[in-house]
Amino acid sequence: MASVEVSLKEMMTEAEGALGAAVVDYTSGMALGTLGGSKNLDMTVAAAGNTDVVRAKARAMEQLGLKSRIEDILITLGNQYHLIRPVAGRNGNGLFLYLVLDRVRSNLAMARHHLKRVEGQLEI
Repeated sequence: MASVEVSLKEMMTEAEGALGAAVVDYTSGMALGTLGGSKNLDMTVAAAGNTDVVRAKARAMEQLGLKSRIEDILITLGNQYHLIRPVAGRNGNGLFLYLVLDRVRSNLAMARHHLKRVEGQLEI
Protein backbone atom coordinates (compact mmCIF):
# COMPACT_ATOMS: atom_id res chain seq x y z
CA MET A 1 0.00 0.00 0.00
CA ALA A 2 1.19 3.51 -0.81
CA SER A 3 0.71 6.88 0.87
CA VAL A 4 -0.46 10.01 -0.94
CA GLU A 5 3.14 11.24 -1.21
CA VAL A 6 4.41 7.96 -2.67
CA SER A 7 1.45 7.80 -5.08
CA LEU A 8 2.14 11.33 -6.34
CA LYS A 9 5.81 10.51 -6.95
CA GLU A 10 4.85 7.36 -8.85
CA MET A 11 2.35 9.27 -10.99
CA MET A 12 4.98 11.85 -11.91
CA THR A 13 7.87 9.46 -12.55
CA GLU A 14 6.11 6.56 -14.23
CA ALA A 15 3.90 8.48 -16.64
CA GLU A 16 6.11 9.87 -19.39
CA GLY A 17 5.35 13.52 -20.07
CA ALA A 18 3.74 14.11 -16.65
CA LEU A 19 3.43 17.81 -15.83
CA GLY A 20 1.52 17.60 -12.56
CA ALA A 21 -0.35 15.21 -10.29
CA ALA A 22 -2.81 15.44 -7.43
CA VAL A 23 -4.88 13.33 -5.08
CA VAL A 24 -8.17 15.14 -4.54
CA ASP A 25 -11.19 14.85 -2.26
CA TYR A 26 -14.08 15.72 -4.56
CA THR A 27 -16.56 16.08 -1.71
CA SER A 28 -14.65 19.12 -0.41
CA GLY A 29 -12.65 20.11 -3.51
CA MET A 30 -9.42 20.01 -1.50
CA ALA A 31 -6.22 18.43 -2.78
CA LEU A 32 -4.72 15.99 -0.27
CA GLY A 33 -1.44 16.47 -2.09
CA THR A 34 -0.01 17.83 -5.32
CA LEU A 35 3.26 17.50 -7.18
CA GLY A 36 4.54 19.31 -10.24
CA GLY A 37 2.75 22.07 -12.06
CA SER A 38 4.12 25.43 -13.19
CA LYS A 39 3.25 29.11 -13.12
CA ASN A 40 0.69 28.35 -15.84
CA LEU A 41 -0.56 25.17 -14.15
CA ASP A 42 -1.50 25.64 -10.49
CA MET A 43 -2.29 22.07 -9.46
CA THR A 44 -4.30 23.11 -6.40
CA VAL A 45 -6.58 25.34 -8.48
CA ALA A 46 -6.84 22.73 -11.26
CA ALA A 47 -7.65 19.97 -8.75
CA ALA A 48 -10.37 22.05 -7.10
CA GLY A 49 -11.86 23.00 -10.46
CA ASN A 50 -11.98 19.41 -11.64
CA THR A 51 -14.07 18.37 -8.65
CA ASP A 52 -16.95 19.99 -10.54
CA VAL A 53 -16.22 17.73 -13.52
CA VAL A 54 -16.37 14.60 -11.36
CA ARG A 55 -19.51 15.75 -9.56
CA ALA A 56 -21.25 16.64 -12.84
CA LYS A 57 -20.46 13.26 -14.41
CA ALA A 58 -21.61 11.38 -11.30
CA ARG A 59 -24.84 13.41 -11.27
CA ALA A 60 -25.45 12.74 -14.99
CA MET A 61 -24.90 9.01 -14.49
CA GLU A 62 -27.33 8.99 -11.58
CA GLN A 63 -29.98 10.84 -13.61
CA LEU A 64 -29.52 8.35 -16.46
CA GLY A 65 -29.76 5.42 -14.09
CA LEU A 66 -26.32 4.12 -15.07
CA LYS A 67 -25.01 1.65 -12.48
CA SER A 68 -21.45 1.37 -13.79
CA ARG A 69 -18.58 3.17 -12.09
CA ILE A 70 -16.43 5.84 -13.74
CA GLU A 71 -13.03 4.36 -14.61
CA ASP A 72 -11.55 7.62 -15.82
CA ILE A 73 -12.37 10.94 -17.42
CA LEU A 74 -10.17 12.36 -20.17
CA ILE A 75 -10.01 16.03 -21.07
CA THR A 76 -8.02 16.70 -24.22
CA LEU A 77 -6.54 20.15 -24.72
CA GLY A 78 -4.41 21.39 -27.59
CA ASN A 79 -1.16 20.56 -25.83
CA GLN A 80 -2.19 18.57 -22.74
CA TYR A 81 -4.17 15.58 -21.54
CA HIS A 82 -5.93 15.83 -18.19
CA LEU A 83 -6.75 12.42 -16.71
CA ILE A 84 -9.12 12.03 -13.78
CA ARG A 85 -9.49 8.63 -12.12
CA PRO A 86 -11.92 8.21 -9.21
CA VAL A 87 -10.48 5.91 -6.54
CA ALA A 88 -12.60 2.79 -6.03
CA GLY A 89 -12.94 0.74 -2.87
CA ARG A 90 -13.30 1.65 0.78
CA ASN A 91 -10.02 3.63 0.83
CA GLY A 92 -11.10 5.87 -2.01
CA ASN A 93 -14.49 7.12 -0.94
CA GLY A 94 -14.75 10.58 -2.48
CA LEU A 95 -11.19 10.71 -3.88
CA PHE A 96 -9.79 10.96 -7.37
CA LEU A 97 -6.35 10.90 -8.94
CA TYR A 98 -5.59 13.77 -11.29
CA LEU A 99 -2.73 13.68 -13.79
CA VAL A 100 -1.76 16.34 -16.33
CA LEU A 101 0.34 15.18 -19.28
CA ASP A 102 2.22 16.91 -22.06
CA ARG A 103 0.33 15.70 -25.13
CA VAL A 104 3.44 15.44 -27.34
CA ARG A 105 5.65 13.54 -24.86
CA SER A 106 3.09 11.21 -23.30
CA ASN A 107 1.57 7.84 -24.06
CA LEU A 108 -2.07 8.07 -23.03
CA ALA A 109 -2.67 4.32 -22.84
CA MET A 110 0.36 3.80 -20.60
CA ALA A 111 -0.63 6.75 -18.40
CA ARG A 112 -4.08 5.22 -17.88
CA HIS A 113 -2.44 1.91 -17.01
CA HIS A 114 -0.12 3.61 -14.46
CA LEU A 115 -3.02 5.48 -12.86
CA LYS A 116 -4.97 2.24 -12.46
CA ARG A 117 -2.00 0.67 -10.69
CA VAL A 118 -1.47 3.70 -8.44
CA GLU A 119 -5.18 3.67 -7.58
CA GLY A 120 -4.93 0.04 -6.51
CA GLN A 121 -2.02 0.76 -4.17
CA LEU A 122 -3.24 4.02 -2.62
CA GLU A 123 -4.06 3.91 1.06
CA ILE A 124 -5.38 6.89 2.98
